[in-house]
Amino acid sequence: MENNENNIVSNTQHILCGEITKLVFTSDEGGYSVIRVRDEKGIEHTVVGPFSGAFEGQCVEIVGFWEKHKEFGRQLRAENVKFTLPKTPEGIKKYLASGLIPGIGEKLAECIVNHFGVKTLDILDNYSSRLLEIPGFGKKRLEMIRKAWSENSQKREIFIFLQSLGISIAYAQKIYRIYGDNTPSIVKENPYRLADEVQGIGFTLSDRIASALGIGKENIFRLTSGVVYCLKRLSEEGHVCYPEDKLIEYSSNILGVSDEKIKDGIENAIKEKLISKLSTPDGCEFRNALYFIGLEIAEKGAANALIRIAKSKKHRCSILKNINLNFKIPLNDLQKRAVEGVAIYPLNIITGGPGVGKTTVISEIVRRAKIAKLRVYLCAPTGRAAKRMSEACNHPAMTIHRMLKWEPERHSFIYNEYRPLNCDLLIIDEVSMLDIQLAYFLFRAVASETTVIMVGDSDQLPSVGPGNVLSDLIRSGIAFCTRLTQIYRQLSGSRIISNAHLVNSGVMPDISPVSSDKLSDFYWIDCDDPVDTAKIILKLLSSRIPKRFGFNPMKDIQVLSPMNKGECGTANLNIKIQSVLNPENLGRPQFRFGETVFRSGDRVMQISNNYDKSVFNGEMGRIVHIDYREKKFNVEFDNFTVNYDFIEADQIVHCYATTIHKAQGCEFPAVIVPVLTQHYIMLRRNLIYTAITRAKRLLVLIGSKKALSIAIKNVMIEKRYTLLRERLLGMV
Repeated sequence: MENNENNIVSNTQHILCGEITKLVFTSDEGGYSVIRVRDEKGIEHTVVGPFSGAFEGQCVEIVGFWEKHKEFGRQLRAENVKFTLPKTPEGIKKYLASGLIPGIGEKLAECIVNHFGVKTLDILDNYSSRLLEIPGFGKKRLEMIRKAWSENSQKREIFIFLQSLGISIAYAQKIYRIYGDNTPSIVKENPYRLADEVQGIGFTLSDRIASALGIGKENIFRLTSGVVYCLKRLSEEGHVCYPEDKLIEYSSNILGVSDEKIKDGIENAIKEKLISKLSTPDGCEFRNALYFIGLEIAEKGAANALIRIAKSKKHRCSILKNINLNFKIPLNDLQKRAVEGVAIYPLNIITGGPGVGKTTVISEIVRRAKIAKLRVYLCAPTGRAAKRMSEACNHPAMTIHRMLKWEPERHSFIYNEYRPLNCDLLIIDEVSMLDIQLAYFLFRAVASETTVIMVGDSDQLPSVGPGNVLSDLIRSGIAFCTRLTQIYRQLSGSRIISNAHLVNSGVMPDISPVSSDKLSDFYWIDCDDPVDTAKIILKLLSSRIPKRFGFNPMKDIQVLSPMNKGECGTANLNIKIQSVLNPENLGRPQFRFGETVFRSGDRVMQISNNYDKSVFNGEMGRIVHIDYREKKFNVEFDNFTVNYDFIEADQIVHCYATTIHKAQGCEFPAVIVPVLTQHYIMLRRNLIYTAITRAKRLLVLIGSKKALSIAIKNVMIEKRYTLLRERLLGMV
């Protein structure tokens, strides 16, 4: 019996019992793995199937069919998997060090197993006092291990049950932490609860668990959770809402069920208050907008707050009209217009590209406000942007989150509509980064008497999070908007600035070679091969740029890629760069989370908002400490350090290389950007423009002229469904 590349050797089910010796491959989604299993006779076999929760050294009982693969030969295709406790010394070592037992790391696990061998688990179960036989093992440590092992014995079966469903130890710990001994019954009844209630477990894994439990595609729990998942996925692409008819079509394709079943899921999700529905009036682009939970509240709340501020009749900066002040430095007419507008209008926008004097205007406004003894707050979405703003204006600045002050006990910001910010003038930089949720938290905390100035480049990419706040605000016309156009910094000879404006106007940048005896801030390297491009990036990072320009590769040089996948995508580049800049042979502490190895010294980025830790999506830092015993690690961000458990490592990723989208609002001394035809799907003018404007002192573009030309010609802007503009205009 043949199925393309596979030959079934036997139609009879076979049972294989043994120990996992190697995890050969695990798919990104974790639903397909290739492992090596040593049976009871010592013979190794290749097994394929759902083994995402497995680890090397673990014992398994597998039911499946033998088949012959064209390329890889004889292998067992698993139909059913049962995990059991390990029986070999090596397996027991890995089991004890897996993170399941608090207080036991790799070194301690090795000491215990080296002393007791295959009897280790029996010793821990029944004769734990014998641990004192191990040299250097004291009573205090004994009590700690005894307690941890005793507590573990109650949940061991639960963990094995979860593993049999393809759940890793790390996620099993998270699940057990929430549901405790009720875990099996909750998971069996509705595994889709995990997607909503356990951080890191999304719909895809919940769906795989449900399938393993025999739950069908048309189950109402699946339909409801699936619709929410689809809407959440669309919000992660930038949409605040989505047309109902388009969501039905999108969800039907993702979930593999009929449109009618999707409608059932939508109806139930609305009933359960997981999503909301808005019937839009005539004049709107689409009808029946569906919102992921909370986003409609955010959009409506942000719109109401902005309208309130814009309509204020007594904003604090109006007193500047009565103060006769000269300009400290010469300004052009548009810059003067922006400065003087602050005294007239309560809601202001100052926009324009790099080098047009936005910072100069802000500095002048701050100077005037200080003379008038007004209370001035400066803020930005990221720590880097806030620091840059503070230095430029010689006035303290902070991130928006820290300005609003998160209160963990109440799970809310201290400053809100009931306790507004105590300032007369609020200036917000890098507003293009502002998503609808952060906009809501921010503007509801602004008093009606406060004058607001928003500063940003509307030609850059929109926010990583849902919404297109700056663009929607400009298009609504409710704020006094000044677009600065005259370029100043290019007079200093900056090719970065001049090329940024060329790209933004649809013209190919000046990529002519630079004389070898001169230094420039802009370089083009012609290379159309992704593999060779990756090699060049590594050479630039490790030697060429540091030697010629003196930049520190661990601190100063940032690689920005249009995509996550591919040879020059962030995922692959991060692995390669880590191996060069922070290799294992340095002997630094490290730990593994899933397929990722985190090492002391690694550059990392937070990829989700963690309000309790006061660290937010997009913040970059460095791993400074790893504690095996406590299974914790510390990340140092700008001026503060955050403590994580190992199981919280899903909140961070390496950022030696990051996407251009994720780099919004950040500036780096030196930037390297691959621009290849393999990035075709992402190549747009605003993407390249944003990448160029991230570099302060040095920019290196590597790629093909064809890819660069494609990007510059592509002015198509990804459509984001949002009704903020319509709300600001009173249409909704």
